Amino acid sequence: MSRASRRSFLAGGGLIAAAGGLAAAPAEMPKRTLGKTGLKVTVLGFGCMTTSDPSVIEQGVEAGINYFDTARGYQNGQNERMVGAALKPHRNKVYISSKTQAKNKADAFAHLDTTLKELGTDHVDIWYLHSRSTPEAIPDELFDAQDEAVKAGKVRFKGVSFHNGHQKMFPFLIEKKRTDVILTSYNFTMEPWMDEWIDKAAGAGIGIVAMKVMAGGFRTNKPGTPMAERLSRQGAMAAALKWAVRRPNVHTSIPGIMDLDQLDENYKAVATGWKDDDSKVLAAQLKAISPLYCRTCGTCAGRCAQGLPVSDILRILSYSDGYGEFALARERWQELPEALQQVRCEDCSRCLIECPNGVRVRERVARAQEILA
Repeated sequence: MSRASRRSFLAGGGLIAAAGGLAAAPAEMPKRTLGKTGLKVTVLGFGCMTTSDPSVIEQGVEAGINYFDTARGYQNGQNERMVGAALKPHRNKVYISSKTQAKNKADAFAHLDTTLKELGTDHVDIWYLHSRSTPEAIPDELFDAQDEAVKAGKVRFKGVSFHNGHQKMFPFLIEKKRTDVILTSYNFTMEPWMDEWIDKAAGAGIGIVAMKVMAGGFRTNKPGTPMAERLSRQGAMAAALKWAVRRPNVHTSIPGIMDLDQLDENYKAVATGWKDDDSKVLAAQLKAISPLYCRTCGTCAGRCAQGLPVSDILRILSYSDGYGEFALARERWQELPEALQQVRCEDCSRCLIECPNGVRVRERVARAQEILA
């Protein structure tokens, strides 16, 4: 974070500063109740995955944000430590969520103990079973692990997150009745049935947290980000965030916030709220990103002749091409099974996948293989 950026943020171009810190804002940040948890969370939460500067997190607290999200696997395990240090002086007025991708109870408990140590806290407010796109990815022993963690006082509420598989995961979790909070990808590119599932889950008392709200990012604040100049639209990211939180059943959101400029833009967007003119901005953005951004509709699932998880690979590529976070993309790529990392699209004479939304699948997956393998 540059000094100039910090001065702009504190001096009036961003949130307004006073002698005691951030004392006022463009408008009051709204709060919503996170389902049956009863937690009053700010509609703008703070996704810490791409944050490397703890002072940005501290400014988020000063701005009034009270929900901060990290995970055991972010930044090779270092993200939790940074987040914990930044939030330690404010622990009694913020909510912290973290996640595990463990596949069994023993590993989940080990992850949780490490999470608490790194965060420097005795509990997390929400503990997610992370990136579960099928019911089979959550055996009962993982739900049991969450229950036992709650009884032990290490976790307050139980969550599940997923990037795709929405039409299987929402009904599964609603019927299972063992989940307090769902963290789901949700943005303006997705199908209208997403709203129906969100309403059903919220109606069942499940808290809803939206992620991937920027639909791949493509922000311009990082000079040299691939395709940034060609794809960015004035106000598109703010409009995307406003779209995602426009409905009351989306209780909070966790857009990734890397610097004070993004914090300022996101805060103003949520405080201002959705306007009719925002739809025009998003229409232009959708046209620009359609060849590049996967909407996680599920059409391509199981279609690749070589068994590639196409939607996951396109999401991983978006971390690099959209957010300018190559290291994060590389980290996620290396989590794929070794055999899949070795697959090359050039080995197929033709691609069997034709995306109904116009994504150039073969080109995009081949790019991921080229830059991340």
